[in-house]
Amino acid sequence: MKKYDSTKIKNIAIAGQAGSGKTSLTEALLYKSGATDRLGKITDGNTVSDYTPDEIKRKCSVYTSLSSLETGEFKVNLLDTPGMFDYEGEAVEGIAASGCVLITVSGKSGVRVGTHKAYDLAKKMGKPTMFVVTKLDDDNANFNNVLTQLKAEFGPTVCPVVVPVIADRKIVSYVNLIEMKAYKYEDGKAVETDMPTAEVSEKMGYRIDGLIEAVSEAVAETDEALFEKFFSGEAFTQKELTDGIHSGMNSGIITPVTCVSSTDLSGVDMLLKEIDLLLPPPSEKDAMIGETADGEAVEVACVESDPMSAFVFKTVADPFVGKMSYMKVFSGKLTPNKEVVNATTGSTEKVGKLVTLQGKKQIDVAEAGCGDIVVAMKMNVNTNDTICDSARVVKFAPMTFPKPCYKMAVRAKKQGDESKISAAMTRLMEEDLTIDYKLDPSTNEMILSTLGGLHLDSVVGRLAGTFGVEVETSVPKISYRETIRKKVKVQGRHKKQSGGHGQYGDVWIEFEPCVSDDLVFEEKVFGGAVPKNFFPAVEKGLQESVKKGVLAGFPVVGLKAILVDGSYHPVDSSEMAFKMAASIAYKEGMRQAEPVLLEPIGSLSVFVPDDNTGDMMGELNKRRGRVLGMNPAEKKGMTEIVAEVPMAEMADFTLLLRQMTQGQGVFTFEKARYEPLPANLVADVIAKNAVAD
Repeated sequence: MKKYDSTKIKNIAIAGQAGSGKTSLTEALLYKSGATDRLGKITDGNTVSDYTPDEIKRKCSVYTSLSSLETGEFKVNLLDTPGMFDYEGEAVEGIAASGCVLITVSGKSGVRVGTHKAYDLAKKMGKPTMFVVTKLDDDNANFNNVLTQLKAEFGPTVCPVVVPVIADRKIVSYVNLIEMKAYKYEDGKAVETDMPTAEVSEKMGYRIDGLIEAVSEAVAETDEALFEKFFSGEAFTQKELTDGIHSGMNSGIITPVTCVSSTDLSGVDMLLKEIDLLLPPPSEKDAMIGETADGEAVEVACVESDPMSAFVFKTVADPFVGKMSYMKVFSGKLTPNKEVVNATTGSTEKVGKLVTLQGKKQIDVAEAGCGDIVVAMKMNVNTNDTICDSARVVKFAPMTFPKPCYKMAVRAKKQGDESKISAAMTRLMEEDLTIDYKLDPSTNEMILSTLGGLHLDSVVGRLAGTFGVEVETSVPKISYRETIRKKVKVQGRHKKQSGGHGQYGDVWIEFEPCVSDDLVFEEKVFGGAVPKNFFPAVEKGLQESVKKGVLAGFPVVGLKAILVDGSYHPVDSSEMAFKMAASIAYKEGMRQAEPVLLEPIGSLSVFVPDDNTGDMMGELNKRRGRVLGMNPAEKKGMTEIVAEVPMAEMADFTLLLRQMTQGQGVFTFEKARYEPLPANLVADVIAKNAVAD
């Protein structure tokens, strides 16, 4: 592939609802441009961008893939992102690296939650957007309905540039509203045909006039001179329309709409033409704000003569090939064997072999100019790292990923595989910043946190298929606690005689409730009833004892122990004997002091669509939650519900929220404190814990 400068490169993320045709569109663009010699199909498992075993098995994208094509004077890097909400982290990476986002909308099912998520993510990152209505070959597709829906939900920025002409429920041609030409497709090839009239399709003449007016009005908003021309009633030239839409996309006030059928390739050539004419190259949109070593902000322009800087937006931990670091070059040029500074860690690295990708196919490259996307092999860098020339050390802001909220306990199927799991998870966490794996110290379980059930399945599948270690998952244990409700004074005596020295320890201890997570120990012994050198043994005996309560074996909190009296034997008393005596006193004291089980309560902040607030309040009540308040969210049409809910009731909340809100809801949940477990649930918890032991 020849060298392109930053004005001739376009980086495009393809995003949208799962099943809206992203991978098929990627395949059609690659095939139509001549980058591939066959049109792959998802059902056959032979597409360029869905090539991993997991993707072929699921018949959907799981990872963001990189491929490229050449069209006209341009090199176009395509980033095919997953639409499933479980793989949102991959979509974040793809959109962050892009210069523009093509959002696919099924002509059959229209605007969905995934459409909004892709659009919101693109706008949050300041990326120009274009809607592509797909699947127009489907009998149930309706472009006009989808266009009306897009305008209703995304506002007046929506601007059609290619529309189908429909007669007798079939598409007879496509009209390019910029060229003002109509094309029909014969064997996937465009043939110019007559512009439609009202006779061809009912009200078509009137509709075309209205669409042209809408395009012209959108373009007029981009420039004062164009506005005056529009106001005077003059028609825009083709160049004025092109430049106006291009400018409007850059400033975020125009979102063009085009349409394709990826199976018979109709409209794909026109989309390639719009990519050429309308979408911005990196030289226009990729000026980045970085941070110097002194913490000062600096603008990094996409200029090849400047010192090199590049951002690692994705990592793949391949056990056979090694670590693959996907980078976008923001300035200068990146070459193999170059010494660079990792601005994130401060270390010096050597650039490895550079390749570009066509799905899984690797193509060596001699250098990557600014604005381009490239993959460096076997470099010691991670996602969100910035590498740069030592002449200008600058660090770019990291990407923000959704936090994992679906938690499961993980254990090895085979004994001794624990270290393998740990090593494999370290590699996977380098690759995917939306997973977390750590020990829960309160239950001693290893907890794997993901974005949902599918995401969990993918991680477990990778552990088995890629790293050769099989695991079992289960609902995490709840870290209950035990405490007491009243003050008691008890004796603990340990006396044993067995030839030679015996064992003797005798203590009187007062136990009372207090506010502390740890045992509070005091001594108020008078007259040397218990020698001072045995005080540490008494405390140690109690510290070991509070690890297990008397009700269900859970750790004890909120306990204060005061050593007040006792007795000793000058020969038989020992540290061990007093430690045992303290343990006996603890068990007796806990039984007498009205022990009670405590359950962890979490603070919940959940955002749901306004229509779902009633359902969510009912659900939280079912889960023994207390709703503390409701607030309007920043995003229109959403409400924040703040509540406190027992952690035992939240195991499946991620899945329920996604189902209830069709994926629109998000939440955060953090442990807040402990409260007494309702009496009607105590027996069940004790029974379950007894079985677990």
